Amino acid sequence: MAPQRETILRVENIAKYFPITRGIVFQTKIGEVKAVDGVSFDLAKGETVGVVGESGCGKSTLARLIMRLEHPTRGQVFYQDRDIFAMPGSALRRLRRNIQMVMQDPYTSLNPRMTVGDIIGEPFEIHRDVAPRGDRRRKVQELLDYVGLNPEHISRYPHQFSGGQRQRIGIARALALRPKIIVCDEPVSALDVSIQAQVINLLERLQNELGLAYIFIAHDLSVVRHISDRVAVMYLGKVVEIGTEDEIYGRPTHPYTQALLSAVPVPDPTARAHRDVIRLEGDVPSPANPPSGCRFRTRCWKAKPICTEQEPPLTAQQADPHLSACHFAELRHVVA
Repeated sequence: MAPQRETILRVENIAKYFPITRGIVFQTKIGEVKAVDGVSFDLAKGETVGVVGESGCGKSTLARLIMRLEHPTRGQVFYQDRDIFAMPGSALRRLRRNIQMVMQDPYTSLNPRMTVGDIIGEPFEIHRDVAPRGDRRRKVQELLDYVGLNPEHISRYPHQFSGGQRQRIGIARALALRPKIIVCDEPVSALDVSIQAQVINLLERLQNELGLAYIFIAHDLSVVRHISDRVAVMYLGKVVEIGTEDEIYGRPTHPYTQALLSAVPVPDPTARAHRDVIRLEGDVPSPANPPSGCRFRTRCWKAKPICTEQEPPLTAQQADPHLSACHFAELRHVVA
């Protein structure tokens, strides 16, 4: 049995509702968008938890909550057993050192008016005790070299780099304060496939060398599978299944996960010919008006009256011990 790793982050029943208002001067609340609605999971030191789901399912809002860029409607996020939403300013400042973020789009996440040296060195200006002023240029050059860029390009601007190189700059900036957790919000979705592989390999190397923990958010299941130890599948603001990489990709039990995996392209024509493709009917419901009971029931081929009346809890199923939120969870073996 593998030894238990120390939990560094816990997300407990976190939710974020955005109000829908009517009127310009006197605004009246007429509803709310339930972007994230009761998500719970934990993250161990050195572990990667992948978060997957369709666009609009709440992945990026979850990332912003973990970074404390949004305040939750309810729920808590604990970093080393301290609630980050109850932290005073001084403690929050220290927290920022330990949880950093790599943004989705390397073309818009870097200030075009700043040099690469200024972008990567900006954390040193905010946390001045991390690196003495006279030593910052050397630190920035070391970070550039560490992520595979030429240290001599410290005075260049973002537009002088390719998309993959810009994302490496974003990773170098995230590493500047020696964090323990990096939240990666779709870090390779804007890159070519060959460049995606290079960035993923870089993230894996940094994790092995520095002991980093990642929350890796993506909509590409193949990318998440390559880097993740555990995977959480989100649908309409909720986690519907969570388990190890082998459990989610080899033995999914939730119908939504099974449908997602059936749509992943298979290069082997023989395997492709014998694979059942699940075609979901209808569109994703609006998070402003989610279905009662199970949120996936309007597109699910297994739906029964109980799915309308009762929301299924995220629990272990008889078919497999990992967690799934379905009244009729059924083990489905997938041949990769």
